[in-house]
Amino acid sequence: MVYFNKDLLPVDEINPMWKSLNTAERMYLRENAKYEEFKRGSIIYREGAAPTHMYCLISGKVKIFRDFVGGRSQLVRIIGPGESFAYRAYFAGENFMTSAAAVDNSEAYSLPLTVVGQILKSNNSLAVEFIKLLSRDLGVMDIRVVSLTQKHVRGRLAETLVMLMDKYGTEEDGKTLWGGMPREDLASFSNMTISNAIRTLSNFASEGIIELDGRRIRVLDEEKLRRISQLG
Repeated sequence: MVYFNKDLLPVDEINPMWKSLNTAERMYLRENAKYEEFKRGSIIYREGAAPTHMYCLISGKVKIFRDFVGGRSQLVRIIGPGESFAYRAYFAGENFMTSAAAVDNSEAYSLPLTVVGQILKSNNSLAVEFIKLLSRDLGVMDIRVVSLTQKHVRGRLAETLVMLMDKYGTEEDGKTLWGGMPREDLASFSNMTISNAIRTLSNFASEGIIELDGRRIRVLDEEKLRRISQLG
């Protein structure tokens, strides 16, 4: 559903990647941006669909995932506020290879990819920003592949918790991970079963590394958690 919210920053101020836009390009982008709200659990796009819009997340979290036979899904990435997504397939001339869903109630700007593509044709600096963005994403995925195939269960889950802490920060106490991620998403992102994820979290809790309160996770021993993540 599309809304208008006059209190939000313009789309080009959400992420510094748009800083190279000139006045005409900036107005063109703003005129074509739409503010959207997504309820927790709602699908933003589905695997196999043709890409038409990219999204700039304002608030909330979005998961990028892929479904497999038997109802199993693999969580590929987590998108946080200020980040953009749903553009790779368009530039590759492909349909989406993944799906996206809101983890929390989320807000985003949607931008027609034809509009973005038109600006890119005349703005070399913006094109370089997209190349950097795609290159960083590729680097992160390379590291993730190694981690998921080489690390043990404890190392994989510890790495996920560290990533959530580094990427999204903590609540006011400086220890509780921002927001709560369902156990099935933690398990999927760490490439393990839900039962293994729950068991490993319980082990971390019994060792005094974390404290569990429903979906909320409070990190008590950050140094030890990072050490487990690094050693795998």
